[in-house]
Amino acid sequence: MAALRINRFWSVVATLLIVYAFVKWGIPAASREITTLPFPLPVPGTLVFIYMTLTVVALFIFVTFSDTYLEEFLRPIRKFLIGGYGKIPRTIGLVVIPLLVGWQVYAITVPKVELPVSLRIQHPSSNFPKSFEDAKNPLENPSDADIEAFIDQAKANEVVLIPQVMPDVEAWMDEADPEPEHMLAFIPTEPMSKFLAEVAADNISMETARAALREKNLFEGRALYSMNCRACHGDSVSGDGPMADGFKLRPINFTDNGTIETIVEGYTFWRVTNGGPGLPTEATPWDSAMPEWKLSLTEEQRWKIIMAEYDLAEKTPRIPEAH
Repeated sequence: MAALRINRFWSVVATLLIVYAFVKWGIPAASREITTLPFPLPVPGTLVFIYMTLTVVALFIFVTFSDTYLEEFLRPIRKFLIGGYGKIPRTIGLVVIPLLVGWQVYAITVPKVELPVSLRIQHPSSNFPKSFEDAKNPLENPSDADIEAFIDQAKANEVVLIPQVMPDVEAWMDEADPEPEHMLAFIPTEPMSKFLAEVAADNISMETARAALREKNLFEGRALYSMNCRACHGDSVSGDGPMADGFKLRPINFTDNGTIETIVEGYTFWRVTNGGPGLPTEATPWDSAMPEWKLSLTEEQRWKIIMAEYDLAEKTPRIPEAH
């Protein structure tokens, strides 16, 4: 029995319909299953146009690959135009097709009455745990035990840094000429220089060590920010990173007075921890693309990033009302 063979014209039509249906309805349906969100993620109209244009180009190349293919594709069209399928179908086709094209052009160009644009809920908090309301960055107020441990490490020139920056520090110590006297000289800030001078004199005050420990945490926070956040939020934390233009809504500008300065520090930590997947439904349709950083960064690393973000933006978090 001969295999069923579809004419190239109808295979082209079927391909166009299948691709359009997949992009228009298939991808949103799949996104709902993948993200487990209670709504589909629509494909922008521009992207639908790009996909369909690429499909048409590919089919054109396929049809015109040889004279035989082109002749097979044109055969049903010629037959239709000369009335080979009957005069009534031809008449209906010649009337319906221009009407469909005209209706589509009219639908695109006619002015539309649209609802006002919904305001973005900058910081949706319906599922914000109350326990985070009073959360404070533990790195901003280290205990005496933490400071003393830092002093001991500095005296031994074996300060524990996050693994992400240790290779750079070690390479700097090996290649610097003259050889650095202390690994913390990698952080050339005034509080750190003052602390290293006291370490050399073996006369260290707790306040100097506290300031130096903060500089060390800030250094690590900036490094973690650069590795994980800079691509979207930018070097200046202004939401102008190299990937910012690729999102439906640009990343938050932390230097704006209406962003991280208006929220408590615990909320910032909660948002960084849970990312976009942790947002409530009222955050739509401006769903955040931020990952769930709790999956790849420790709690301490997340606090260091937040510390660096506030510092780079030159902002301070809002004080909880209870205080």
